[in-house]
Amino acid sequence: MKALVTGGAGFIGSNLAARLWRDQWKVVVVDNFLSGTRANLDGFQGKVIEGDIRNLPALLGGFCPDVIFHQAAITDTTVLAEQEQFGVNVQGSRIVFDVAVSSRARVVYASSAGVYGDGTVPMSESQGPRPLNAYARSKVAVERMAAEYARDKGLVAVGLRYFNVYGPHEHAKKAAASMIWQLALQMARGQRPRVFKWGEQVRDQVYVDDVVAANLCAVEMRESDVYNVGTGHAVSFNEIISELNKTLGRAYEPDYFDNPYGFYQNNTRAEMTKTHDQLGFRAKFDLAAGLQDYFARINVRDYVTRDP
Repeated sequence: MKALVTGGAGFIGSNLAARLWRDQWKVVVVDNFLSGTRANLDGFQGKVIEGDIRNLPALLGGFCPDVIFHQAAITDTTVLAEQEQFGVNVQGSRIVFDVAVSSRARVVYASSAGVYGDGTVPMSESQGPRPLNAYARSKVAVERMAAEYARDKGLVAVGLRYFNVYGPHEHAKKAAASMIWQLALQMARGQRPRVFKWGEQVRDQVYVDDVVAANLCAVEMRESDVYNVGTGHAVSFNEIISELNKTLGRAYEPDYFDNPYGFYQNNTRAEMTKTHDQLGFRAKFDLAAGLQDYFARINVRDYVTRDP
């Protein structure tokens, strides 16, 4: 099988490309290296093409993938410019979908739990979108476009609504990396981990290896749809700090401070019934197991001086 991974030097994309290569796919990675890094591709032996997905047909030459794993996007939710978000995330996706149609390839694309905004918890695919920032609005637009391509052009495009993903290779996202990474980095610096008062906010934290597994499950789907990718369980920031103390051998108390934001999601959790029953995916890693695997592969102290 031939795979194209857009954003393949990024956090999730690089983990996915490595897994596909180990599984003996023929893999081509496309990345503009603005947020992804070449270090994330250490050991990867597939083809790497540097460039913008909006130039994808020219970049690929004659390569015709069987599956496109579309991970490329501006993922920083603090990028408020709607035009910038839509230019990359939506128009870039349109070009990816056009390439898929011409190649007769299936598409598995990254969406986001951000489409739910402040919606009802647990968050189900049957809920209407309530996006609260430019990034989330761009993902809603991509999902709608994928449905149009499925209806009008016969494209099979499976969208995966990622919840809070953490794991190796996320450090390059810097301030946009997971709360787990931010807290671990603070602890490695000898600082008390800082969270909003009183650390009772909860998130559905899903390990990147599980996200990769969900992408591989999505390859088997023959109809376009969207699915949640989470664990179905939510953990508080206090619980994360407690588990990080155990994993990293620390004993830090949280440093609570006032939340400066007028709106903040205090609770996110994926409703996973549809994903379990139709996609055939169940997360294997709970928080404790995910942290153990994560920090067995990454020494967080190595990043203390290189990250701001």
